[in-house]
Amino acid sequence: MIVFLKLLLAHLLGDFCFQPSRWIADKQRYKIKSKSLYFHILLHAVLLALLLGLDPVYWQAVVFITISHYLIDVAKLYIQNSKNAVFCFFADQALHIIAIAAVANWYEPFGWSLSGLLSPSVLLLVTALVLVTFVPTVLISMLIAQWRPETKDKRPILYDEESLIRAGRFIGILERLLVFLFILINRWEAIGFLLAAKSIFRFGDLRQGKDRKLTEYVLIGTLLSFGIAILAGLGYVHLAAKLNGK
Repeated sequence: MIVFLKLLLAHLLGDFCFQPSRWIADKQRYKIKSKSLYFHILLHAVLLALLLGLDPVYWQAVVFITISHYLIDVAKLYIQNSKNAVFCFFADQALHIIAIAAVANWYEPFGWSLSGLLSPSVLLLVTALVLVTFVPTVLISMLIAQWRPETKDKRPILYDEESLIRAGRFIGILERLLVFLFILINRWEAIGFLLAAKSIFRFGDLRQGKDRKLTEYVLIGTLLSFGIAILAGLGYVHLAAKLNGK
């Protein structure tokens, strides 16, 4: 595991801490001809060598990760555009981490097994996370559809712009994940703070708009979202305790 952590730290330092914005802009403009691309790859090689202690045993790891990092970055530069930038970013990082994990596993086998990944505790956690994130998005939308405020031309007020739809879904998912986490660590006061913070930011605008129906619609959706997350969190804690024999 120590090798994996060293390789991961080198990657994080090279990609996020020591990479100036001008390097990123230069790579996007000149792609494979960019000098910044090669400075970036050299930086990664140096960080890898330093964190691995300049040990000759790890020279193959340095070479493999450096070359794979270069190839992945070049592919991203030519594939990425304004429409798929977010996807390319996460795909790029995922491929880097897969390469790091493969090298680390070669030096220090992780000893993973499929039975461990499909253990009752893991399955319970994954089920709870799905229940907290994606299921409520559909469920809440169906439950409060009858109260959805509309404009004069019968269009839903909250669905006039596509960005607002996606932002609302992400906010709901994040708030439920936070509530779930707070229950797991037994920090109920943090849930109250989260609800209060959302009320201040969201309902202040609604009051200014003097739209009572829209305010009530958002309030119902928020309470349902928090309620589902709390029930899922309590259910998970109870079932996890039973699995652990407590």
